[in-house]
Amino acid sequence: MNQLEQLKQYTTIVADTGDFQSIKAFAPQDATTNPSLILKAVQKDEYRPIMERVAREHAGKSTAEIVDHLLVAFGLEILKVIPGRVSTETDARLSFDTAGSIAKGRTLIKLYEAAGIARERVLIKIASTWEGIRAAEVLEKEGIRCNLTLLFSLPQAIACADARVQLISPFVGRIYDWYKKSTGIDYSGADDPGVQSVKRIYTYYRKFGYQTEVMGASFRNTSQITELAGCDLLTISPELLQKLAESDAPLTRKLLPAEAQNADMEKLTLDEKTFRGMLNDDAMATEKLAEGIRAFCADAVKLDQLIEALK
Repeated sequence: MNQLEQLKQYTTIVADTGDFQSIKAFAPQDATTNPSLILKAVQKDEYRPIMERVAREHAGKSTAEIVDHLLVAFGLEILKVIPGRVSTETDARLSFDTAGSIAKGRTLIKLYEAAGIARERVLIKIASTWEGIRAAEVLEKEGIRCNLTLLFSLPQAIACADARVQLISPFVGRIYDWYKKSTGIDYSGADDPGVQSVKRIYTYYRKFGYQTEVMGASFRNTSQITELAGCDLLTISPELLQKLAESDAPLTRKLLPAEAQNADMEKLTLDEKTFRGMLNDDAMATEKLAEGIRAFCADAVKLDQLIEALK
């Protein structure tokens, strides 16, 4: 078996792309999108007609409404080629707006359901801010499953689990980027700070019996992926999926529930004050969360501009 086939024995594989042609090649269970991936996709010749069709069919609606329809249109195409779930992201400009995030999540689910898709096949992606986690808590109680993204720290992960969210996406590569820039060290294997962060979160969840799924995300190389074999899910770009498929190197499971349950860890209780304090104390998590929100907001604006040019 190649490494991708070996990995599938231990971990659910998720395609991290808006390019549903690429998804077909690797047969993942689920797929994730974000504003940057959708922006990248609609600028390709093969996908631009989807944006043009959506703009035409919903002419007269606001730009925000058309963007919602566009995100769902991509999700619907992706769901045709995967057996599982698609993650669709709320507007990053709502990252500090609990009520706005709740409303957007409800809107996206209604659009999917109107198209005949059960809500169980959709994950609403929301940034792991305090406000975003509170929004997800409300949506989960309504049966709207959420994927909490831009997650860089254990406090964020604990708050998500306490809110009973369906799934979290800790960002491996962006953590690695920060530490590499900060220290000048090119980390690899088990020494990679991004890998260590996900392992710590996975261990905490299994130790204390949380049901929230852990999906490692934002990978820079296949070493980061193979070090997390056994994680609940891993969302991987088509480029890295291809590299895994081309390698015959042996792969062993690294994350084991039994080992996690025996780990020496203290259970934390987080209120808002504690959450904000712990997040603030973590320079990497604070900086990467802010940077990620800014980047997604910038791409959301660019997507708005593409839609407005068609109106």
